[in-house]
Amino acid sequence: MSDYDTDILIWSEHQAELLRRLAAGELVNDAEMDWLNIAEEIGDVGRSELRSCRSLLRQALRHMLKAEAWPLSRDAPTWRADAIDFRRQARDAFTPSMQQKIDVADLYADALAAMPETMDGQPPLPLPDVCPVTLDELLGED
Repeated sequence: MSDYDTDILIWSEHQAELLRRLAAGELVNDAEMDWLNIAEEIGDVGRSELRSCRSLLRQALRHMLKAEAWPLSRDAPTWRADAIDFRRQARDAFTPSMQQKIDVADLYADALAAMPETMDGQPPLPLPDVCPVTLDELLGED
């Protein structure tokens, strides 16, 4: 069992140091290089960033929907502020290559499905079945 399986922090620090040494032209023991897991982790970085951006957009949509569904709730201003914050975080996390991998309609459907049936005993106002905003609008300035 390698450090990758038992202590990912130690593994990553060691592999990073070996890669830095290799990049500097130093010879390193190739047997110490965990190439398969290095490649896997590099691939995971991009997937993780994409998941993070999607999650932030989903959260923004949920808060936008709650504020629209219960506009008179005492929490509505907080939901609107949270939606703005999630959108800003998503904008920071977004890269152009994510454009084709983010389906706003799916995120909207997820957000709708997560909506509570009531809030403080009140049913929601009607909400659109189809997402009323585009990805560009979600990521745009508030």
